Amino acid sequence: MNRRHRVDDLVRPDLRALRGYHSPQVDVEVRLNTNESPLPPPDGFADEVAKAVADVEWHRYPDRSAWSLREAIGSQHGVGPEQVLAANGSNEVLQSICLAFGGAGRTVLTFEPSYTMHGHIARTTQGTVVEVERGSDFRIDPTVADEAMARRRPAIVFVCSPNNPTGLAEDRQLVECLLDRAPGLVVVDEAYAQFSSWTALDLVADHRPLLVTRTYSKTWALAAARLGYVIGPADLVAELDKVVLPYHLDTVTQAVGMAALRYRREMEQRVALLVEERGRLAAALADLDVDTWPSDANFVLFRPRRVPGRKVWEALVERSVLVRDTSSWPRLEGCLRVTVGTAAENTRFLAALTEVLSQ
Repeated sequence: MNRRHRVDDLVRPDLRALRGYHSPQVDVEVRLNTNESPLPPPDGFADEVAKAVADVEWHRYPDRSAWSLREAIGSQHGVGPEQVLAANGSNEVLQSICLAFGGAGRTVLTFEPSYTMHGHIARTTQGTVVEVERGSDFRIDPTVADEAMARRRPAIVFVCSPNNPTGLAEDRQLVECLLDRAPGLVVVDEAYAQFSSWTALDLVADHRPLLVTRTYSKTWALAAARLGYVIGPADLVAELDKVVLPYHLDTVTQAVGMAALRYRREMEQRVALLVEERGRLAAALADLDVDTWPSDANFVLFRPRRVPGRKVWEALVERSVLVRDTSSWPRLEGCLRVTVGTAAENTRFLAALTEVLSQ
């Protein structure tokens, strides 16, 4: 008998209500909505990658452990390759963490608003997500965090620093407090760390249940490569190796990752330029009819005071400028997030926003 299937009968019940991660794209001249680097990799990088690709033995599997890449990343941070795991973007790292240390019957704690993929990945791996609200200034209240950890006993605590989409970096003392009080693993997501004044990498030690995740997408200008990594104690990293798929990181991506690290000086120059532009953006926004929040990342969160955020977003698109509409997100009513672009892109955005608000 021919029996037609119904998706609701086949999919896991706990997934039915979930929605996938989406970042809608619009064809515009100035795209400032996805926190990518506005500048491409430096001269010489593409030629170096092309040479590496020409030498690839396509009939052979890639290095299963990506050991050479892990050595190169480790040398950047003063740790050994056994403390590093590279993967297809930091999201695969987060998924591996949830698979190894979370899952059914375990609780994952997040501080909202924050990067939505923390909770989403935890739920898709069957973890129970507990959301703790940040304070009115979007900072984590240590007392509230301590009470939540004592009550819910999370297996994983996610901290995004600098936080997306609010832009603030958490205080070192706050992270140390979480490490002292958390009953399980603390994961600090540092996708934007190079734009900040401090990093939790300094806290990584054998006796601490701390993992720090990074990405190549922002400061290394390699969003297209989908490459991220995690650094932590060797025994914790070894557990992550158990849940990643065999040969999960292809040979070309490994070569791209190693080539990029040879351009660290250029990366740091790019970061310095974007930090300077971030300051210009923040100063200009402060003179407009919007509320803003301090940022330690490569974006700025702002809220128009007298015009609904969605209407401002639509009016900017009409002027071929795209920012991220966060106005419908919990705790972010009316807010928009703008990525720091090139000087010309930022000037174009500010001119468009000024025109929109004046009307």
